[in-house]
Amino acid sequence: MKKRAYIFILFIGILLIPQLSFSQVDFNKTPDDDLGNVKDEYQEYFFEALKQKGIENYERAIDALNKCLTIDESKPVIYFELGKNYNHLKNFKSAEDALKKAISMQPDNEWFLDELYDVYYKQDDIESAISTLKRLVKYHPDYKQDLATLYIKQEKFDDALQLLDELDNALGVEEVREEMRNNIYSLSGNISGQVDKLKAEIFANPQNENAHLQLIYLYGKSGQAKQASEAAKTLQKLKPDSKFVHLALYKFYLQENNLEEAISSMKLVLNASEIEEREKSKVLKDFVAFVEKNPEYQKELIEATDNFNTEKDAESLSNLGTYYLKIGDKEKALQNYKEALNQNPNDFKLLRDVILLQIELKQYKEALQKSEEALELYPAQPILYLLNGVSNINLSNAQKAIDSLEMGLDFLIENPKMERDFYLQLSEAYKRTNNNKKSSAFAKKAQAIKAQ
Repeated sequence: MKKRAYIFILFIGILLIPQLSFSQVDFNKTPDDDLGNVKDEYQEYFFEALKQKGIENYERAIDALNKCLTIDESKPVIYFELGKNYNHLKNFKSAEDALKKAISMQPDNEWFLDELYDVYYKQDDIESAISTLKRLVKYHPDYKQDLATLYIKQEKFDDALQLLDELDNALGVEEVREEMRNNIYSLSGNISGQVDKLKAEIFANPQNENAHLQLIYLYGKSGQAKQASEAAKTLQKLKPDSKFVHLALYKFYLQENNLEEAISSMKLVLNASEIEEREKSKVLKDFVAFVEKNPEYQKELIEATDNFNTEKDAESLSNLGTYYLKIGDKEKALQNYKEALNQNPNDFKLLRDVILLQIELKQYKEALQKSEEALELYPAQPILYLLNGVSNINLSNAQKAIDSLEMGLDFLIENPKMERDFYLQLSEAYKRTNNNKKSSAFAKKAQAIKAQ
């Protein structure tokens, strides 16, 4: 569900509108309905309500808003604020009543309707939520997508599909809607009916790319690989500039062992700005797997990934890093892992892999800094203490290495191989402090594990 934050700048602005000059003010005149001209007491209660809601003290906010109503009950924003606070308290009946009052005063206010929709959604009152969404769809396409989701819950699959088609026609194909559509096909189980419907749409409009793409998917889902391949090739003939059709074509080309065409399709997808990064990630993963089995096409993979027209997402970069690591290009592997980490800075696996490669490439200062950053996020991960210790040893910080390694051992549980690595590094660290006795003791501990 798409919820929009309500911005109070408008209301605060209204409250704070300055008067042009004191000479123009009639102090004997009764204030009008402008929020900026009401009594100070009213404004104080209103701001108090905003403050209390901001610190999640919803009951006090409601008290302040009710005091506003005793002064002036003509302002819909007060009922709206009451509705929001009651909604936070899960007092849905009171929230509904307050919001309905606000809407009766301003029937076309999107924010009032959106909050009422949220009240119904939280109660799983699908009928009321749908009724509210039907009033909201004119404001933003996301409401249509929400409405389609509720139709799916009600098993009104045709209504949901119609909305998804309208959104695709207006905004272009989008992965979330494709997943929703595919979910509908799975839930309805009426694959043949959907195939017939799509064929009729294509017959009526052969240039309907979205209908072709859905038909390809349905054939594939129902195990009709030959029909899916034929449908994809038909779309390519009708719309030779289509990029989306290659999301299916490359797979068929691989199955047919038509490798040159498969590579051409994968390259096209990877460099198509209109195709989402998540889809590109799947294609890149297949491309990497293909080149691992067919290393003679490594040049094509590198060429395709180097010429990405759009920014690679973290998954694509991680897949590339793994590929380059497998073929021994550690510099390129590190470059891709670091770029992926920039997008997902809290990803533990990426952090670990970056530090490991930095150590292997003797980038000890960078490895030390990154391991310290990682330990702030994951203070109970022994591998990070080990990597931190190794970095410190190679930077001649033997005592810091010892401190880190001994702390890491406290977190180590049933991992003999890593335990041996800790002992070996501790032996080296103590050796550098000229404590040969402890160095020898840890060396023997490591040897004992090796002998087991």
